[in-house]
Amino acid sequence: MVERDLKGRDIKDPKVLEIMGRIPRHLFVDPSLRNQAYADHPLPIGEGQTISQPYIVALMTQALQIKPGERVLEIGTGSGYQAAVLAELTDQVYTIEIRETLAKKAAERLKKLGYDKVQVKYGDGYFGWEEAAPFAAIIVTCAANHIPPPLLKQLKEGGRLVIPLGSTTYFQTLTLVTKQSGKPEVQHLLGVSFVPMIGEALKK
Repeated sequence: MVERDLKGRDIKDPKVLEIMGRIPRHLFVDPSLRNQAYADHPLPIGEGQTISQPYIVALMTQALQIKPGERVLEIGTGSGYQAAVLAELTDQVYTIEIRETLAKKAAERLKKLGYDKVQVKYGDGYFGWEEAAPFAAIIVTCAANHIPPPLLKQLKEGGRLVIPLGSTTYFQTLTLVTKQSGKPEVQHLLGVSFVPMIGEALKK
């Protein structure tokens, strides 16, 4: 997986490559899908949700350039795999999941695997995690047609946010946002297809 799908493309960050070669991805999917766990495509995790393909996880992580000790927020915990990757980079990871069953399962899985510093919350990620803000980095693992204002507000000056932006039905552009003088500076990374953000995001 690391040699072909990550190094073989444009993942250059040695720490990201090392982490993704070490984390047991097969433990974050259903036992019936474990033979596909390291293939470079998304896999279903229940409730219409997916675990992102390894390349996209690596790309989003690499784009955020997380340093040890930085506070990071993830929107869309899913299986907990992305949170585990983040937790190998910093000991301050906060993650929100809008589906209660997935949130509980992810919290249990992360604890079992030794990621007990990861804070998991059941709630609507559109509103972020105000009491834990500000964040040096925010990663959104579901599609939205705009940047949720609360997330931009909770991002510290100079902070990075990566989010799939565009049509929540078809395709989006993976977008890196840097907060400069309180405003978003936008960089487009590549075309992607993510499950839509639900909750408050659907009302906008």
